[in-house]
Amino acid sequence: MNNICVIFDLDGTLVDSEGLCNQAFLDLLPQLHDPLETLTERYRGQKLSSILIDLENRLGLNLQDSFEQHYRQRVTELFAHDLKPMPGVLEMLATLNSPKCIASSGPLPKIRQALEVSGLAAYFGDNLFSSYEIGSWKPDPGLFQYAAHAMGFMPSQCAVIEDSEVGVEAAIAAGMTPLYYAQTGVTNSYQTAGYVLFDDMSQLPQLLEQFANITQFNR
Repeated sequence: MNNICVIFDLDGTLVDSEGLCNQAFLDLLPQLHDPLETLTERYRGQKLSSILIDLENRLGLNLQDSFEQHYRQRVTELFAHDLKPMPGVLEMLATLNSPKCIASSGPLPKIRQALEVSGLAAYFGDNLFSSYEIGSWKPDPGLFQYAAHAMGFMPSQCAVIEDSEVGVEAAIAAGMTPLYYAQTGVTNSYQTAGYVLFDDMSQLPQLLEQFANITQFNR
């Protein structure tokens, strides 16, 4: 399947990090009493600066300038001890022979740590693209467009694996085919056209093979 490029989101798609990232807010903000699951769904795929503004508005406070640094440090600590791949990801990547990369809203050090801790680093090498390096955050399509260009593929040849609505919107805006991963048991009320929904990573190789066949046929 060398005629397609697979662009992976990271948090909540390849690694089970969404809960840990939101646990860091609960650890640092004693005023915050939302259940972890509620925070995770509220902030899934969102830009950190937007999350911090929302937290300030909801809690009626001004976060200190050093809060982001403390937050990043707490996430690093949680990742080091508790981060794991999403169910079925290691098995899926072991069978996937397409060119692939990661396009994440997180900064590169976070991406690299997540891949190292979870045992996924060898599958991606240096094919890592961060919103912080590009200056573009989902749902803007810029990050995905940059990744496709860097990998040497047209947007129509790219499948984007995402777990957030803003990620799916960015993929559609970029002219790519989004495969929306909604883990079994996670509520999904997203209503829009133009994406394929799946709930088990073991389904992904077959979905990508179908996409590759369609892409080859349309060339």
